[in-house]
Amino acid sequence: MVTITDNHPLHGYQQNIRIANDDVELVVATEFGPRVMHYAKVGGRSVLGAISPQKHSHPTGFGEPWHVYGGHRLWYAPEHAVRTYWPDNQPVTVEKQPHGVKLTQHIEGHTGIRKSITVTLSEQGSEVRLLHRLENEGSQALQLAPWAISVMAEGGLAIFPQAEFVPYPQVLSPARPLVLWPFTRMNDPRFTWGDRYFTLRHDPARADAQKVGFYNKQGYMAYALDDLLFIKLHVPERGHHADFGCNVETFTNDMLLELETLGPVAKLDPGAHVEHSERWRLHDGIRVSGDEAAIAAALTPLLHDIQARNSTHPSVKPQPG
Repeated sequence: MVTITDNHPLHGYQQNIRIANDDVELVVATEFGPRVMHYAKVGGRSVLGAISPQKHSHPTGFGEPWHVYGGHRLWYAPEHAVRTYWPDNQPVTVEKQPHGVKLTQHIEGHTGIRKSITVTLSEQGSEVRLLHRLENEGSQALQLAPWAISVMAEGGLAIFPQAEFVPYPQVLSPARPLVLWPFTRMNDPRFTWGDRYFTLRHDPARADAQKVGFYNKQGYMAYALDDLLFIKLHVPERGHHADFGCNVETFTNDMLLELETLGPVAKLDPGAHVEHSERWRLHDGIRVSGDEAAIAAALTPLLHDIQARNSTHPSVKPQPG
């Protein structure tokens, strides 16, 4: 049974909404957002990270700063120093549903975009469905891609599947793009590059930023935190993608590590909308080191279980053994 509770205190805010079943709980903000601020086993540690607005803010030309609240949010790509940072500091409209809520932001004054996230929790187990929606309420057509960003709790290990390894010369064509930013350092010790996976560890003592992106056709990424394993699922979509073809990106510095999925770039005419979906799962009692064999031992049975539930997420492709 899913319960929805108003006025749940979290991180100094009092008007959050808690969504829970017997296994997991989520807390969504209503005083700002739309954002999911907490995802945990009931009574346990959240895998999402929260950051005090007083700790870091981004100046904008919109009369107030954009705050790094943390949690999970909806943006749109490509990133732009002005357009992207519309402050989400105002209360959201809340529409309660049988198994969750829809959170809707007020229209952005500079673009006419209205953002919403619908959060739906399964009756049993840990699965959460997130539907991200961008609506063009303005008078001009816009080119953009929906961009769903999860700030993870500090100190964990992000895990990304590599394209299937095939020895030369069995295959001569490339497998996928790997995209680097001007500040990316491939030799940063937070990265580990393997044949089946690459990982990025969050280090609160390292302030310098790192970011990479790629096209992830396997449809998943993961985050290991103590004995928790968070799996973030997306459906790889056809079409032109921003940032040289990325549908997944990750960013880290001392404050945070982000797991990001992107839909294809769409032309959004006035009155039109675009949607982008994710599914989350959370498992406890699983400790994962950075060793590829250990990662595979932890992830493979969980991904096979997801794959077996075709109606849940048919696109997930576990790495071969």
